[in-house]
Amino acid sequence: MRSTVWERITAGWRWLGWEASAVGRTVRYAVLRTGPERDTMVQALKMAAAAIAAWALAGWWLKAPLALMAPWTALALVDATVYRSLRCGLQQICVIVVGAVGASLAMYLTDGSTLGAMAIALPVLALVGTYRRFGAQGVYGATTALFVITYGAYSLNQVGHRLLETCIGAVIGIAVNAFVFPPVHLRNVRDQLQRLPRDSAGLLRQMAEGLPGEWGSAEAEEWRDRARRLQPVLRSLADARQWTNESLRLNPAWNLRRKRPHPPQESEDTRWHGFVEHLTVITRTLARSADEENELARPAQDFLAEYAELAARTAEACAAEADLLAETGDATAARERQQEAAREAWRHYDSLAGTFGSQTGPAAAVSGELLVETRQMLSMLAAPDGRTPQQQKQGVRDGVR
Repeated sequence: MRSTVWERITAGWRWLGWEASAVGRTVRYAVLRTGPERDTMVQALKMAAAAIAAWALAGWWLKAPLALMAPWTALALVDATVYRSLRCGLQQICVIVVGAVGASLAMYLTDGSTLGAMAIALPVLALVGTYRRFGAQGVYGATTALFVITYGAYSLNQVGHRLLETCIGAVIGIAVNAFVFPPVHLRNVRDQLQRLPRDSAGLLRQMAEGLPGEWGSAEAEEWRDRARRLQPVLRSLADARQWTNESLRLNPAWNLRRKRPHPPQESEDTRWHGFVEHLTVITRTLARSADEENELARPAQDFLAEYAELAARTAEACAAEADLLAETGDATAARERQQEAAREAWRHYDSLAGTFGSQTGPAAAVSGELLVETRQMLSMLAAPDGRTPQQQKQGVRDGVR
């Protein structure tokens, strides 16, 4: 019993240590380098600054009766994008108008009874808040009604004060988000897109190391699991693309920039989505061929050894693409390295495909599927002449001209 308690205490302290270490890394990243951690820190400081400014204007200078409404609204409207701040601001103003008017009417009908007004107003406003046009701001209708009812001010003049305080907070929150380091989520797309070739290269290297030696269903299932873990990256990339497109709308900082950094084209998302799908099929085929209960036969060891060399060259091409997307070094050198790696991969593929005709039996089906899927992957990295898909398109356009 004592040992069990002590183990739980030890596990709790260990968890606290891990959590403190993770928080420390996040703080260090936010202070020392650009990235999502710093973006989050900037947005949090902007929220606090907007709330303080709204209180200074509404509470300290204008002496508004319920000045709390201003910083409360400003805090909620410093959102992830300028467009979202504007949209949420309009939604929130509409919801607060409905909440303030509904609460005032309930107070009037109950002759100022707090409990009676809540019983009348809150169920209706909570239901109205679910209207899809109000989005996530719908809950503020019932919250505003609580403020008005508990404060006990429900005359027409006092309702006007609530709307004025809300508008002050909305204007300040939107202005701070739009003109103080407006959020532009370009880096997020590049970061997520870079993970796909980087993680694919890691998986292909692991396969290249394991295929020539002794491997079984456990190793094949590990490769398959690593391929599956690329799917959440694809979903994160789609989310980041949506945030980026939204963050460029109505963003004054973006519109005033003379030299605007652009995220990678959306065709890159499609290209790597296809690459991941083919890589997943390859790992699934290897896993099935390693399963003794499956009818698929494992290819010959000579074929697997040559295929491992092909996987290694494909990994080098993926790693070079990751360096290109990182934009941290010499782009020309990285592009030349990617093209050379792609040419080497195609040479290994042609050599392996040339010997495929000599294979017979059930193993030939597995070998053929591996070759077909690998060819599809290589075509997405570069053509047989080493040109990237972008260069192929440029060549077609030049030929048309």
